[in-house]
Amino acid sequence: MKQYVIIGNGVAAAGCIEGIRSADSESRIVVISEEKHPVYCRPLISYYLEGKTDLQKMKYRRDDYYEKMGCEVLYGKKAVKIDKDAKTVILEDGPAIPYDAVCVAAGSAPFVPPLAGLESVKNKFSFMTIDDTLALEAAVTPDSSVLIIGAGLIGLKCAEGLKERVADITVCDLADRVLSSILDTECASMMQKHLEQNGIRFLLGDSAERFEGNTAFMKSGRTVSFDVLVLAVGVRANTTLVSDAGGQVNRGILVSEHMETTIPDVYAAGDCTEGEDISFGQKRVLAILPNAYMQGQCAGVNMAGGEAAFDKAIPMNSIGFFGMHAMTAGSYFGENEGGALYEEKTENTLKRLFTRNGLLTGFILIGHTDRAGIYTALIREKTPLDAVNFELLKKNTTLAAFSRESRINKLGGAV
Repeated sequence: MKQYVIIGNGVAAAGCIEGIRSADSESRIVVISEEKHPVYCRPLISYYLEGKTDLQKMKYRRDDYYEKMGCEVLYGKKAVKIDKDAKTVILEDGPAIPYDAVCVAAGSAPFVPPLAGLESVKNKFSFMTIDDTLALEAAVTPDSSVLIIGAGLIGLKCAEGLKERVADITVCDLADRVLSSILDTECASMMQKHLEQNGIRFLLGDSAERFEGNTAFMKSGRTVSFDVLVLAVGVRANTTLVSDAGGQVNRGILVSEHMETTIPDVYAAGDCTEGEDISFGQKRVLAILPNAYMQGQCAGVNMAGGEAAFDKAIPMNSIGFFGMHAMTAGSYFGENEGGALYEEKTENTLKRLFTRNGLLTGFILIGHTDRAGIYTALIREKTPLDAVNFELLKKNTTLAAFSRESRINKLGGAV
């Protein structure tokens, strides 16, 4: 029998386990988990702070999952090296673990900029894991003033989660708008207005330069006092294991559509990887949960000798703050890039559909996101727009815009 090793214990790892078991029900699987928790749904950590979920409900799989899947999980263990010649994974404080095939599903880590005086801040936290969330929960009180550095998705979800637990929240970012990697100025302004109406204060185009205890000295010259600091500047893919072993990395670990790295019998999946974005035609880090699972499953099938490819990766985001929801997917091409835009907007809603070369390449939806999966499928499948009633789809996301044959294929005969 073979021995498979999975480095990481997130959603990509779960996909890998299930991919392996679809092709090999007998061989041993060893999961190396730096966290001391079973696989859980990481995007739910802000909802835990809000009291909308609990630790049990955050679990991604049932309590007997690893036992039923025949896995040995090494909790609280860190892999520090892949020895590609000996085909072993070296642990920080344990024996070398042999593998026939290994999947690096190591995710990403918070990026902490070199800020002067940061060591003088007692209550400082990241916001990526259950342990981060539990530590932050223990530190805040109803009288706390919180400063969050970073107005991206992580920082804003943290702000939403903390809103009813603390006295006030200030979010700062060097960018001139919230969610700058996802939304343009107009879309970001809609979201920022809604967040401000719900009590979140922003300092944009400005960020902390240095700290003295619980005082942040900003680049603009102003000062901000706080009790709790959250660092949500960004994340970086964990690529070191593969790069140190001689594998090719860029912003993420470079993988083929079969999730192979450039090292034989070493695969990678999830937020640590960089794969082809089919909506843009270039390799990118696409750190989102659905891609992580599908990449992991693909890697697992191929590790076990099966045949699988994941060649439909696109960037996607489904977000919501205080009842306002937004979805984005794909890539946005302007007119100077051969693209075209369809737009509908009101004071609180917006729909933008981006097309190029007869294909839907991306969309932004704010306010109304019902059945947006139809748009996502058009991008993933590269469906020619002349094969559907796109004029109808612009106004209404309905399967009625598809041919009868397409509806039969999608609905299994129910048309």
